[in-house]
Amino acid sequence: MQRRSFLSSALIALLASILPAGPAIGQARVNRTRWKVRSSQGFDAIAFLGPLSGTQLYLDYYAQDAAAFAPRLPAAVRSDIADLWADAGKTGFGLLGPSLSVLFSANGNDATIDSLLTALGARTTMILPTYKASPYWADSDWAWFDAAALRLEAIFSAMRAADFAGFRQERTGAGLDARIAEVARALAGFDVITLQERLSGRTFDPTIEIVLLHFCKPHGIKVQGQMFLQAADYDTATTVRIAAHEMLHPPVPMDGAAAKAALAIFARDPLIATIVRDHDPRWGYTTLEGMLNEDLVQALDQLISEVLGVGRNPADRWHQSDDGMHVLAAGFYGLLRQDRWIGKGGSIEAWLADAAARGRLAPAAFHPVAARVLERPVDALWPLPADKR
Repeated sequence: MQRRSFLSSALIALLASILPAGPAIGQARVNRTRWKVRSSQGFDAIAFLGPLSGTQLYLDYYAQDAAAFAPRLPAAVRSDIADLWADAGKTGFGLLGPSLSVLFSANGNDATIDSLLTALGARTTMILPTYKASPYWADSDWAWFDAAALRLEAIFSAMRAADFAGFRQERTGAGLDARIAEVARALAGFDVITLQERLSGRTFDPTIEIVLLHFCKPHGIKVQGQMFLQAADYDTATTVRIAAHEMLHPPVPMDGAAAKAALAIFARDPLIATIVRDHDPRWGYTTLEGMLNEDLVQALDQLISEVLGVGRNPADRWHQSDDGMHVLAAGFYGLLRQDRWIGKGGSIEAWLADAAARGRLAPAAFHPVAARVLERPVDALWPLPADKR
């Protein structure tokens, strides 16, 4: 039986077993997910720092935009954008654009460049309290941001003086408002929240807020609350997959016993340690904790996407993503499939703790499961040959 045919037939059975029983004739099934769709000038300004930094990952999408706007900025500002981007990566703050988006994602701070600058100037009252109360809080990240605040203020002030708002409007025209309405209509039938609660064992607010941006490729970015950022031209299937993914971060408390047990096992796994150390840093996830966070979410979102009919073939997905580095995601997915987690559900934190305690995350058990999902030899899980990336 062909792999894709197998997945399709399996999904039919899964849908029959896990979704609520069909409603009586004339009744509509209740969809718990409420979608809110909008745009944001401020988040687009933050995202545009990627192309302005000269980082090739972003120039692949926005080289012409960067070439048109960068000459409007003073040379010292252009240089400092590149320096800040590099420093953020080297010091552990992370990718500058996505990480700043998290910090500015409360209290309406993202609305415009003016609101970014206002929040920067009053960061201890307008940014710090909500950030410190969020799952993203880290003393070291705040210290980096606080030290960089005056440089960021100079950058955003220069972008405002160069009329970034007008430049963005030229690039988007009236299409962005029309796209917001289109996306809201298309998403109405997708109940992501019910499946996320089933697979994680957590409770979510029913509202998912999607912010459509012009300059954020290739990222889908989870920020504070149940909000994430994505490119405006992504299709509906991609938007649903991003929502299924981003809402779940972090999948378990990363300072909890389950995460610590898993991290201890994977830290002793030579393959996983090599992936963390040697993968291309432009993909992010440069710490074992970051990779565990990301890859457990990827495994869960793959299950959700399959049930909702927007899933990609897992072997193809993880072959094509980030030079094939997400071996942990494939292993978690394979174990969850073995456990029929999409039908059973429950606390993913308890599941992770049990898998660690029973030796299922040890290389001898975990690698063969990942190999079957990835359709690679167990002794050649990573790196992919150069001609296969």
